[in-house]
Amino acid sequence: MRLAVVPTQQIMRGDVPAFVERVRDTPAPAGALVGGYPGETTDFRSVLLDRLPLALGLVLAATYVILFLMTGSLLLPLKATVLNLLSLSVMFGCLVWVFQDGNMSGILGFTPTGSIEPSIPVLMFCVAYGLSMDYEVFLLARIKEEHDRTGDTRKAVGEGIRRSAPLITAAAGILALSFLSYATGGVVFLKELGVGTALTILVDATLIRVVLLPVTMRLAGRANWWAPRPLRRLRIREADAPAEVLHREYV
Repeated sequence: MRLAVVPTQQIMRGDVPAFVERVRDTPAPAGALVGGYPGETTDFRSVLLDRLPLALGLVLAATYVILFLMTGSLLLPLKATVLNLLSLSVMFGCLVWVFQDGNMSGILGFTPTGSIEPSIPVLMFCVAYGLSMDYEVFLLARIKEEHDRTGDTRKAVGEGIRRSAPLITAAAGILALSFLSYATGGVVFLKELGVGTALTILVDATLIRVVLLPVTMRLAGRANWWAPRPLRRLRIREADAPAEVLHREYV
């Protein structure tokens, strides 16, 4: 027997996967098979969540190793990861508050459905995390160059911000405006991508990179550049860095 059932709006605003599972648990000779948008969404989300921890682990591990090879520090890559996740929390908060709960739906011109398509947060994570890491590399590269030259973390942080801030600000402004243009379209998926990514870029380039990163590096001092002796040889060193500077980093 085949039945065509249309769920109510109240059900679709609630826990859709739980609703699908209740239907599938309905006693039937061969078991109840559920198709349509609710069933497809539930199955897709289940497969996506099963693979998500592995994908996130590979992304975080790869960026940590690359930043370690660049800086020779165990602390800086960890700090960069935490700050990137902090900026991404702004994006996910925007998705829930605006597009799932429907706030500002009148201004942006869309009808909230009470849910978010599961693939959108994953896609936005990849885009926003990559852009955030770009700013991190720009800033840390300038700070590392100055620290290799002088050995003074406090001076290196200030000089690194002075040299990289114009580039980061200009790039963030251009990218934010580009993504915000998506919000003028009629596709909700593009609105979510544009508004969420633009907000993440602006927060990351201002509050995160120009305030929190320098403050945490100043507080950590020489611990920023610490690594166990067996790992120090893996660091990518500047050819023209004074030997006495490289030596006193760990003394």
